[in-house]
Amino acid sequence: MADLLKGKRGLVMGVANDRSIAWGIAKAMAGEGAELAFSYQGDAFGKRVEPLAESVGSDFLLDVDVTDDDSLDAAFGSIRERWGGLDFLVHAIAYSDKNELGGRFVNTTRENFRNSLTISCYSLIDVARRAAPLMSGSGTILTLTYQGSNRVTPYYNVMGVAKAALESTVRYLANDLGPDGIRVNAISPGPMKTLAGAAISGARKTFRLTEANAPMRANATLEAVGGTAVYLASDAGACTSGEIIHVDGGYHVLGMPQPENI
Repeated sequence: MADLLKGKRGLVMGVANDRSIAWGIAKAMAGEGAELAFSYQGDAFGKRVEPLAESVGSDFLLDVDVTDDDSLDAAFGSIRERWGGLDFLVHAIAYSDKNELGGRFVNTTRENFRNSLTISCYSLIDVARRAAPLMSGSGTILTLTYQGSNRVTPYYNVMGVAKAALESTVRYLANDLGPDGIRVNAISPGPMKTLAGAAISGARKTFRLTEANAPMRANATLEAVGGTAVYLASDAGACTSGEIIHVDGGYHVLGMPQPENI
């Protein structure tokens, strides 16, 4: 432990299980001395998150529905009451109907488009608005994106549009909240074997293709993503804001597959 986050308190939103990217971040942050709170939605996810939270010494769990203003108000009210303030927030929340993460993008329904953008993008604005007043003088807000935001990825469909909106939101929030000493950034891992990723058709093929062609010939690990989050939330990241930081083995720089794979 290097104690890079010693004395800092943060809320992690979006842990589904021990393979979640959000959990990789939470574990790395706890390892650097951070005190954590966790949000979940519904009893089923709560039962999964509770033992993970306990493993990093946290008993601060909040049942939050990001589509419900009262739920969000209650959660951030609880944080203010218990801690008085907040040093960082990790937003790892996204949603789309898995039936539309396959087939043609042109068949995206209005309802799923609205739900996907609301939960995957607007929720960041909603939580940032509530977190900012708790970040007195300085703070960090982190979210997660994916390269399907700017390059067509088969079957990613409406999530690509949602992530593009999310990345733009990061830039606008960084500009809005910068005068308050709050940094806003996104981490963009390549494909990872998570519960969310498994909902996308062809996920295994995408994982193997990326691993075979990335300059590092490897996909991201939870430890690598967690370490990047630690840097961004620590004092070492004091001058980094509005960035989309890729943790994908370099895959995002490619214009074509490696010669041996053509």
